[in-house]
Amino acid sequence: MKNTITLTTDQIESQSIQIEHVQGNKALRQFIDFPHDLFEGDPNYVPELFMAQEALLNPKKSPFFQHSTAEYFLARSPNGKILGRIAAINNKNYTAFTGDKAGFFGFFDVIEDYGVAKALLDTASDWLRQQGFDAVLGPTNLSTNETCGVLIENFDEPPFVLTTYNYPYYAEFLDRYGFVKNTDLLSYEFFPKNLTPKLLELSNQLENRLAQNGITIRTINMKDFDAEVDRFLPIYNASWDQNLGFVPMTEAEVRQMGKDLKMAIDPDFIFFAEKAGKTVGIALSIPNLNEVFIKMPRGRLFPTGVFKFLFGRKSIKTLRVVALGILPEFRRAGLDVCFYVRSYQTALQKGIQRAEASWILENNDLMNRALVQIQGKVFRKHRIYEKSL
Repeated sequence: MKNTITLTTDQIESQSIQIEHVQGNKALRQFIDFPHDLFEGDPNYVPELFMAQEALLNPKKSPFFQHSTAEYFLARSPNGKILGRIAAINNKNYTAFTGDKAGFFGFFDVIEDYGVAKALLDTASDWLRQQGFDAVLGPTNLSTNETCGVLIENFDEPPFVLTTYNYPYYAEFLDRYGFVKNTDLLSYEFFPKNLTPKLLELSNQLENRLAQNGITIRTINMKDFDAEVDRFLPIYNASWDQNLGFVPMTEAEVRQMGKDLKMAIDPDFIFFAEKAGKTVGIALSIPNLNEVFIKMPRGRLFPTGVFKFLFGRKSIKTLRVVALGILPEFRRAGLDVCFYVRSYQTALQKGIQRAEASWILENNDLMNRALVQIQGKVFRKHRIYEKSL
C-alpha cells in the first residue's frame, strides 16, 4: 500500500487532501494527539491519556494485535496540516466468533468539512474491502471492549471516563456518507441521594432471598487481584455475548484491562456475587477520572499531571458504572438491583453526588428496566453505525 493517497473533495475544489498511512512513532504520536488540536477551546473535551492510547494503538504493546490487525490514516492539507484521522480494523476474533463478514472503523475525528470526512471514510472502506469484508460497523476503538460510538445526544457537559465525545456534525457526516443506525447505546444518570427507603427495603429482601439460595455478594479482594481478574473474564464473556459487535476478551486483553484499571479503581465499588465459591455476577464502577483528566493538557501525566491525578482523584464527585454482568441463569434473581443499590450506598458514604451507568444497549430490556427501577434516567446517547461496502 502506498503511504500517501491524494483525493480531491467537493468542498475544497482548489486543493487536494493527502491521506497518509500512519507508519512510525512520530506519525502515531500525531494520530493520537490530533483530537487535542481539533477540540482546543472546547470546555467539554477531555483528553485521553497519551500513555494509555499509545499502549492501545501500538501493535508491539496491545494484546489486540495478537489476533487482529488495523491500519491508521491521517488526512492532511497540502501544507501538512492534519485535518482528520481514522482507523480501519480487521477484528479477526469477531469474525471467527460471529461469522459476520463486517469490518470496523474507529478513532474517527475530523474537522467540520465533509470532503475530508469522505476521504477518510473512503480510505477505510477501501482497505476493509481489500480484506474481504462486505460491511462496516463503527466507530469502535479498537473493539466494543474499548470506547465506542458516536455521541448523538447531550453535548453540553464533559463525558464520563471511558466514553467518547465528539462534535454534533460527526453524525451528520456519517448519515450523509450512507451509514445507518445499527443501535443506540444509552447512558443513565442517577443520584445517590435519591436512594429511597422503599428501594433499600426491596434490595434487602432480594439479598435475603439470594442468601437463602446460597448467593452472596462481596467486594473485590485487592490482595488477590490477579485471581479476581481471572474470575471476571468468564462472567464478562458469558454476559455480553449477545451484545452488538461483541467478541470474547482474551486472557491477555483482560489482564491488560486489569492492569490499566488497577490504579484507577476504588475496591469498595467492585462487587462479586458468588454461589458455592463460583462467581455468578460482577459489578464494576470507577470514579469518574475525567474530572481530573480534563485538567491535563494533551493527556500527559508527566511532568506535572501525575500530581494532578494523585491529588485530584480525592475530590471526585461523580462515578461511572462501567460493567454489570450476570450469568444467564441468574439474571432474574434480582442481582442487578442489589448491585446498583450497593453502589448507591457506597457512593453516599464517599460523597459521590452523581453517577452514570453506561453503555446500555437500547434493546436490553432487562437492564433498562432495572435502571428505571432504581430511578435512573437516560441523559446521553451514543450510536453505532453500519454500512454495506
